[in-house]
Amino acid sequence: MRSPKYSKSINRDFSVTLNKRVYAYFKENEITTQAGPIMFGKTVFLFGVYSFLYLFIISNQISSLPFLFALWCLIGLVQSFIGMSIMHDAVHGAYTKNKIYEALLHIPIIAIGVEPKIWHFEHNVLHHNYPNIDGIDQDINPRILFRFTKHQPRHWYHRFQHIYATFLYSFMVIEWLTVKDFIKVGKFYRMGLISNQTKAAFLVLGILIKKLIFYLVFLIVPLHVLPFDSWNIIGMFFTMLVTAGVSLTIVFQLAHVVPMCKTERDSSEIENQSWHRHQMETTANFAHDNKILTYLIGGLNYQIEHHLFPKICHSHYPAISKIVKQTAIEFGTPYHYDKTFIGAIRSHYRLLNNLGKDDC
Repeated sequence: MRSPKYSKSINRDFSVTLNKRVYAYFKENEITTQAGPIMFGKTVFLFGVYSFLYLFIISNQISSLPFLFALWCLIGLVQSFIGMSIMHDAVHGAYTKNKIYEALLHIPIIAIGVEPKIWHFEHNVLHHNYPNIDGIDQDINPRILFRFTKHQPRHWYHRFQHIYATFLYSFMVIEWLTVKDFIKVGKFYRMGLISNQTKAAFLVLGILIKKLIFYLVFLIVPLHVLPFDSWNIIGMFFTMLVTAGVSLTIVFQLAHVVPMCKTERDSSEIENQSWHRHQMETTANFAHDNKILTYLIGGLNYQIEHHLFPKICHSHYPAISKIVKQTAIEFGTPYHYDKTFIGAIRSHYRLLNNLGKDDC
């Protein structure tokens, strides 16, 4: 795959100044850009809660079906928090460079049923380098039923997309845990991101083993130990996946698919702008004051900082956001921000509504 090129001269002063200031912050405060005690504590806490909920469910101590469904819903939420707080940093190389810790991080990653290598290609390589560029960024791939940018074709049913979006978002993790990773292996092999058939075959085998482990733990074991009919237990399993799907999808959509974020028709548009400027124009933050949200979603309400510095652990985003915002103001660069989580959600659905009706 031939990579589109950004300009190295346009807005160079902004890029150089920003990098210099952010890394000076870490040097002056004598702290690492990677995970520290707070991040390690969060990892233990989230995976501990995830494990406790699962063990509590299969301990067969609960007779109330509504309570069990609520617990499966909760475990789906924690599953999404692990994905956003642990796996996300780990795949970006922002968590640790220690090989032993990296190996241990595969335990919670396997426990949520996803393949980090596929996530790396789709998220790190394509999305992060080319956010909101139609045809490259997989996160705005319309897949017929959606219209995420004004550059994509509009059909009659898109006028209802703000209504059916949440329902379709709920299938994201279900698709991920069944066919998506396998389909993406073939796609990324054809794109040249996976270099040969042997690597592709081993990747498929690894994905299959991880998914079998996930289904064994979260579906087969409950079917054998819980004293309810199979359809109820399958329903609980899908309740977990639907909850994780909605929470993950909406949080990631708030970073780019909102009215304030720019979109590009194709990669030719980026030749006359810098990589840093493009990240600022196509990315948005929200709810900086909501510390609980920041903790649970892995700082993904600081997507601007994440896109500019993906190898810096998310626990540092609140601190460096002040540097990024001030530098953006000085150089006349946009810094998109919504004050609240609910406000950001409304903005996303408002954009879906508007794109379904006209070419805004």
